[in-house]
Amino acid sequence: MSCVFSLLIFYSCLLVSNSATIKQNATPLFIFGDSYFDAGNNNYLNTDVNKANFFPYGETFFKHPTGRYSDGRIIPDFIAGYLNLPLILPYLQPGNQEYTNGVNFASGGAGALVQTFQGYVIDLTTQLGYFKNVKKKLRKKLGHRVTEALLSKAIYLFNIGVNDYAAPPQTNSTILHHYTNQQYVQIVIGNLTTVVKEIYKNGGRRFGFSTLVDLGSLPVSRAFEQTNNTPIGFKEVPIQIQLHNKALPNILKDLKKELGGFKYSIFDLYTSTSERINSPFKYGFKDGKSACCGSGPFRGIGCGLVEDYELCENPNDFLFFDGSHPTEHFSNEMSKLMWSGNSKYTSPYNLKTLLET
Repeated sequence: MSCVFSLLIFYSCLLVSNSATIKQNATPLFIFGDSYFDAGNNNYLNTDVNKANFFPYGETFFKHPTGRYSDGRIIPDFIAGYLNLPLILPYLQPGNQEYTNGVNFASGGAGALVQTFQGYVIDLTTQLGYFKNVKKKLRKKLGHRVTEALLSKAIYLFNIGVNDYAAPPQTNSTILHHYTNQQYVQIVIGNLTTVVKEIYKNGGRRFGFSTLVDLGSLPVSRAFEQTNNTPIGFKEVPIQIQLHNKALPNILKDLKKELGGFKYSIFDLYTSTSERINSPFKYGFKDGKSACCGSGPFRGIGCGLVEDYELCENPNDFLFFDGSHPTEHFSNEMSKLMWSGNSKYTSPYNLKTLLET
């Protein structure tokens, strides 16, 4: 939270006092990624798509749409809670100048590649540019020493890549038609690696990543399959996802060897999601295949966008709120595993242990 003072001298004194506190105690959270992590950046893009700024999104926790693709909170919100931070604000939210707790740069529909939904999202390279702008503002506000200490203690949380594989073929046609699945995955991973190295150069040391979810098991994919309306090229996506999830841990191991002080946690979102889809009752859910909100088979399409969409009575019963995105209940479950899960789900550390190393 920030306070507003009418006299500049009072603010300056408070800033000096807070600087020491920031250096000693705060663990900021900088968030990069797509719709699983977007807290509302897409609200401020000049487009008519890739937004969640309408009912029933946000209906349970916030009681109004916030731009989160959920009925309530998303994974970064819960991680912020574990860090004793307030909700991390979207970078593009007007008036957001309080960066000492971190910033959310994520954008629904974004990918590691600039070409993925280009013009409709904030791609990962642009998110990196926003982070560099934040660093400049922090240095101007706090000074070099305090800023460097703050950035080195921070966690940099990533969920990115799904849209690079799932985007309509025409979005990435110039790339897809020239490479094998393995080569294309290497390009996506390579772009992610470049961004991680840049953040490292700018002071980042602690990173959190997640594997990619099995798109074929989402309600929207089940709906496509049942209506024989699966997008062209979509059959390649599960192969690419598996290749990506296999390559990511190896790349991170290489980065640890290459970059002194680089530490990371990788969360197996693929496995933890699949387990709950296949055995929802075991994990406290009633339905792992249908969405809470939507129309058509498995309510997999059109949450809030079509007249005949359906809305469940209790989102907590479902893994998915719409055809692609988790309910708050499911995000809470995933956050617990990211924060303190055992080695089956997180490696080489969970986020809690990462902070202690």
